[in-house]
Amino acid sequence: MKDNFHSNAKKKLSLIDGAALNARLCTEDCSMQTVLQGIRCVQFSTKEAEMKRRFVLVVLVLTALFMAGAQQKEIRVLLANHPYGDLLKTVIPEYEKATGIKVNVESLQESQLTTKLTTEFATRSSTVDVFMTRPLQEGKMFYKNGWYEPLADYDFSDYPKNAMDVAIFGSKAYLVPLVTEWQVLYYRADLLKKAGLAVPKNFEELEAAAKKLNSADIAGFASRGKGAAAVTQLSSYVYNFGGRYLDKGKAVFDSREALDAIRFYGRMLASYGPKGVTNMSWENIMPLFQAGKVAMWTDASVFYGQIVDPAKSQVPAESVGIANFPAGPKGNTPFIVVSWGMAVAKQSKNKALAMDFIKWATSKELAKRGLLANITMARNSVWQDSEVLSKVHPGLISTRDYASKNGFPYDRPYMSAVGEARDLIGEVIIESINTAGASPRLEALAKEKAAAVNDLLMDTGEYGVY
Repeated sequence: MKDNFHSNAKKKLSLIDGAALNARLCTEDCSMQTVLQGIRCVQFSTKEAEMKRRFVLVVLVLTALFMAGAQQKEIRVLLANHPYGDLLKTVIPEYEKATGIKVNVESLQESQLTTKLTTEFATRSSTVDVFMTRPLQEGKMFYKNGWYEPLADYDFSDYPKNAMDVAIFGSKAYLVPLVTEWQVLYYRADLLKKAGLAVPKNFEELEAAAKKLNSADIAGFASRGKGAAAVTQLSSYVYNFGGRYLDKGKAVFDSREALDAIRFYGRMLASYGPKGVTNMSWENIMPLFQAGKVAMWTDASVFYGQIVDPAKSQVPAESVGIANFPAGPKGNTPFIVVSWGMAVAKQSKNKALAMDFIKWATSKELAKRGLLANITMARNSVWQDSEVLSKVHPGLISTRDYASKNGFPYDRPYMSAVGEARDLIGEVIIESINTAGASPRLEALAKEKAAAVNDLLMDTGEYGVY
């Protein structure tokens, strides 16, 4: 068998050599760049060389095909202007070097990213292969429109179950949870110690501490008060009072439990919050905390790295604490949400390359890099890594552990028209803050806005669907 192989190989080489000797080319320097022209140039002197000529033609065609296939492969990736998007941009050259794949990266502010994706996908003009996506803000709409590619060949075993709730539609996963955040209590450890107060563990203790710490110079308590922006932070208060925004596909934030939470939230901010709080979201409150003007603040865990950054904060890191969100009358189920995920575009013409990239971009190795940079990654395993445990604040680790086991996976109404729904709920929140939770029209207003949210659910075919 081996001798026959060598014999056949020699015959083929001899055949090629004979063809080269008998062939008369149109030019003497027909280069590899003109292979295809060379195919047309080959001429043979006798009929006897016909078989040899055909063989040479086959070799030349295969060579041309190989050269075409060797052209550099490319993918287009859209990232958000987010700490993890920034991290990815710094390491993508490593991926390109290892794979030979050119990654064309675009970074956009989150609303611009959604607009660009929506426009390209809706007009079927997209060349996007991989993109960052906000599951709670756009996930349902993107899925219903068929813009996500199912991720059948991905191992999701390293992700919390409550994180996977927004990644799965029907029986298939359509996005990879990338970054999670959960609601926590930030507090000034030095101020609590000076006042002889323990870290609040429930709403009663939170209100008592806020009252004692509140002064003309320092707000005892802060949380978002700006309408729609406040909806996410109010959510954990609603859950801990036993309420929900939606239940079985219907708006229920006009229930007694939800209203009790809204009144409590309004009273806390009106009585102990910073002035002008109804115009404040996180980007307005964080500078106040960094300047030492807020004693306690309930918000997302993602901000911890910034509030202890000595380049940004006047408060020493050792004076900043982070604790579990306080419990309410019905327990403690703070939100833990997938704020960002990563997906493959259904319209991608490079799905195999896109899948390879997404596995790399969401790998354990990069998740660890992200967490060490104070980006709260979704994977479970990186939170148990010895290096991470030695460098990340123990309060961040313990609050994540609690939320991942007990938290609720939504911080807003989970529906396609979520933006409009947040605006409607935001009106109820502002009414409560402006009246310190005592508004006689709060219940009627909540019922009116709940009916409007139900109309939105009907318009999108989601009413009663869960």
